[in-house]
Amino acid sequence: MNTNADLLARRSAAVPRGVATATPVFARRAENAEIWDVEGKRYIDFGGGIAVLNTGHRHPKVMQAVAEQAALFTHTAFQVMAYEPYVALAERLNALAPFVGPAKTILFTTGAEALENAVKIARAATRRSGIITFTGGFHGRTLMTSAMTGKVMPYKRGFGPLPGEVFHVPFPVEQHSVSVDDALKALRFLFASDIEPDRVAAIVIEPVQGEGGFHIAPTGLLTALRAICDEHGILLVADEVQTGFARTGKLFAIEHSGVEPDLVTMAKSLAGGFPLSGVLGRAAVMDAVEPGGLGGTYAGNPVACAAALAVLDAIREEGLCERANRIGARILPRLEAMQRRSDLQPIAFLRGCGAMIGFDIVSRHGSAEPDREAAGRVVRRALDLGLVLLTCGTHGNVIRILVPLTVSDAQLEEGLDILEAALAV
Repeated sequence: MNTNADLLARRSAAVPRGVATATPVFARRAENAEIWDVEGKRYIDFGGGIAVLNTGHRHPKVMQAVAEQAALFTHTAFQVMAYEPYVALAERLNALAPFVGPAKTILFTTGAEALENAVKIARAATRRSGIITFTGGFHGRTLMTSAMTGKVMPYKRGFGPLPGEVFHVPFPVEQHSVSVDDALKALRFLFASDIEPDRVAAIVIEPVQGEGGFHIAPTGLLTALRAICDEHGILLVADEVQTGFARTGKLFAIEHSGVEPDLVTMAKSLAGGFPLSGVLGRAAVMDAVEPGGLGGTYAGNPVACAAALAVLDAIREEGLCERANRIGARILPRLEAMQRRSDLQPIAFLRGCGAMIGFDIVSRHGSAEPDREAAGRVVRRALDLGLVLLTCGTHGNVIRILVPLTVSDAQLEEGLDILEAALAV
């Protein structure tokens, strides 16, 4: 039997170091919110494959739908011979659009691919080139989405020159002393100094920043951006790659604000572990691109589409939006109790939206000073104790919780108990 150490050595020899792996263990099998490694050790999964597994590992409905589709065919290329699962999924997503009016959906494979194509659609629809995003935002690792991402290390260093006509403004984060007014003032400065608003195609924002640290976009910011976009003919794009599909207690996180976007990018939990992404948008905007301008050989794979239809069924039938809120309501009080304890690693700035929860590891109680090294120790200790945790944030000191929404109450409590033990000093 292969051991983790054996596989780690093989990985080092065969796979370039540019792709990082958060843990030194290798998965053998998984079920709902549990993973077993190749040595048989069991873990509670609070990472969810980076927000991919809102419906858990191997959800029965998803696995059945995948098996049924795989028994028919696995690929034709939608551009060669179309198939019903693609159309059916587009119809379902259009009906769930977080805006009023006719909608259309195009499917792709990865989140970065969805963002790339949202830019293409926005540029075609507006006949403009400029794209505005936010500091701390993460939109992918392709050259265009790396340019859009608001963090240099590790996403931009050594890859330049990156595509132009991409501009960043500060994302409002209270602990970073950046307010909504500061962000909007910076946007006005940008319009005055770098690009006039009638040359901007789109403003792209995560309703809750993912890699940037699980910071929630204030409703005041989203409302102001909508007004600015309406005034200047700019499209507002909600990047829901990490926030979508019940994670925050709504199907799409932007629904919490009541603000309607023009385009929505989707991926991760859309297909329950199968590679699928998409852009959902206002029909007139989506139809701006000429035939052949969008697509991809594997885009909207029929097996992944079948999985996504089953995911949407599970979210509705199992009440996973409500479940996300209940999970968040359980996690945050536990974290608040841990924050008050002097015998645990200091934590601060607890925050969350539904079951998208984050908190900072800081150097001492009452401090805001980030402690990246301590965050790494907490994650490693948690793994030793049987819990998969992930970090994020500008300083790498944020612990994020993305437990499957299908987790049992007992497994959730077990995971929180391990987290508490991992924080012990």
